[in-house]
Amino acid sequence: MAFVSMKELLTEAKEQHYAIGQFNINGLQWTKAILQAAEEERSPVIAAASDRLIDYLGGFKTVAAMVGALVEELSITVPVVLHLDHGSSAERCKQAIDAGFSSVMIDGSHFPIAENIAMTKEVVSYARLYGVSVEAEVGTVGGMEDGLIGGVKYADLHECIRLVKETDIDALAAALGSVHGKYQGEPKLGFKEMEEISEATDVPLVLHGASGIPADQIERAIRLGHAKININTECMVAWTEKTRTMFKENLDLYEPRAYMTPGIGAVKETVKNKMREFGSAGKAAGAREMKV
Repeated sequence: MAFVSMKELLTEAKEQHYAIGQFNINGLQWTKAILQAAEEERSPVIAAASDRLIDYLGGFKTVAAMVGALVEELSITVPVVLHLDHGSSAERCKQAIDAGFSSVMIDGSHFPIAENIAMTKEVVSYARLYGVSVEAEVGTVGGMEDGLIGGVKYADLHECIRLVKETDIDALAAALGSVHGKYQGEPKLGFKEMEEISEATDVPLVLHGASGIPADQIERAIRLGHAKININTECMVAWTEKTRTMFKENLDLYEPRAYMTPGIGAVKETVKNKMREFGSAGKAAGAREMKV
């Protein structure tokens, strides 16, 4: 099957008050765990490669070929979006599209809004030629993001409205208190601002840095228009804890597969649990394919 665009999937999720999880790719076996979890839960899934990891993973074409081959070899039948997370420039987003990605995020959030809009318009214009969906961001998600540590900068309502209206994006990541990486204390999202932005833009919202956010806040965020929720840290923590235990308790093992398999299993279970929490389990039927 082909990769699919996020557009129709997120529109449906927003209307039916559930969210589709984005789970980051950290290698072949990791990707296999994400895809198998989605198939077993009958959930649409967004498999994302962060721009900062593209070269580590072998390049855009390698990532697209790897994920596509796994979809075929594992007989995956649920909708799979191959997404570029935090695309650093319009050129990088275009490279991802040319390689076969079905969705891209252009992250111009660190630039003035006019420059953010200009970058995003360029990406949207190119993406439309290939049926590729586009996500953009306003404000700054705190914590570790693409190798940089920063504080939270809430999205401005008027900037969100401008970005959506002037670029025709398919999804908006509005920074409202979440952080990348582990939280220090209790997460507190800006629900008042969230509701205002959701009502004013009427576009599916994206929650970055959702690992560690309590289920009740996730549920509320979904009710207020979040149709895409990004998870990476929880998967990495599950893998790390299991793998460290394997090394500690099995000093005579030398086969990488024996050490790594339990950790990958932990990733799979984490993904499945999140799909249930987000309400996307069982929602795979009826999605349309995008030819790539």
